[in-house]
Amino acid sequence: MQLKNVMTRDIQDINPDSTLKNAAEKMRALDVGALPVCENDKLIGMITDRDITIRAVAEGCDPNRGKVRDVMSGSLLYCYEDDDITAAVKLMEQKQIRRLPVFDHSQRLCGIVSLGDLATRIHDDRLSGEVLESVSEQSGTYA
Repeated sequence: MQLKNVMTRDIQDINPDSTLKNAAEKMRALDVGALPVCENDKLIGMITDRDITIRAVAEGCDPNRGKVRDVMSGSLLYCYEDDDITAAVKLMEQKQIRRLPVFDHSQRLCGIVSLGDLATRIHDDRLSGEVLESVSEQSGTYA
């Protein structure tokens, strides 16, 4: 099965010069934990609720003044919409990531595949459980 069959297509992005407060409000309104960061129609990063909390708020950054570009993750991994799901699963497992941008062959962002997408749409309990377990492995000492 190809990623285009399971990915979320209706995605909204945020500008890197938006405030962290705007990003958090947009995440709340959309009920998502991550937003693609795009500039001039090009994906340049991702920002997550965790980025805002750990990289900004915990460091004392004012969410009304702090910018998305200051805390976003800039180095991105991605797949293509016609890639097989197993390629995305392997990448998510190896890098312990929960969301993966999906591009078309024109290098345009056309979707995001998440653990939730895989768990609810691929109808393969073994594969869903495998990726969830791998991505959720502890990386620190807090249980």
